[in-house]
Amino acid sequence: MKRIMVIGCPGSGKSTFSRALRDATGLPLCYLDMLYWHSDRTTVSKYEFRAKLADVIASDAWIIDGNYGSTMEMRMQACDTVVFLDYPTEVCMAGIEARRGKPREDMPWVEEPGDVDEDFAAFVRAYNCESRPKVMALLEKYADREIFRFSSRETADAFLESLK
Repeated sequence: MKRIMVIGCPGSGKSTFSRALRDATGLPLCYLDMLYWHSDRTTVSKYEFRAKLADVIASDAWIIDGNYGSTMEMRMQACDTVVFLDYPTEVCMAGIEARRGKPREDMPWVEEPGDVDEDFAAFVRAYNCESRPKVMALLEKYADREIFRFSSRETADAFLESLK
């Protein structure tokens, strides 16, 4: 495990898991949201995002946290390990609500309590029907990678504990 990608529905706890994985392994951690977003909630260009990501991928060891479907295969081609936090929608929606108003090292801004982006919430609610099948197809295509698929926070936490 030297090149690890952590994926899952928003709110699944990818960033929390990735920080714990970083602490357990000592591998450098890259948050895709920090490559893509500015603090004023504007984005970098697609070209700049891909160039920044290519620089990260070119390094010998990393944990890359985030989905960004347009670059998922690019990361799968380069990784040796995939962690998929494959949780029910209710768990993810609760995770989003729980993080509101808390500073996060994985985002360049703080989401205010009650600051609900309806398009984002709709994306999360549709994730298991729309995005998950694409993830599963890529996992099948790259089945030669070490793949950890967790269906609960408890199993993911037990995995992290086993690394200590």
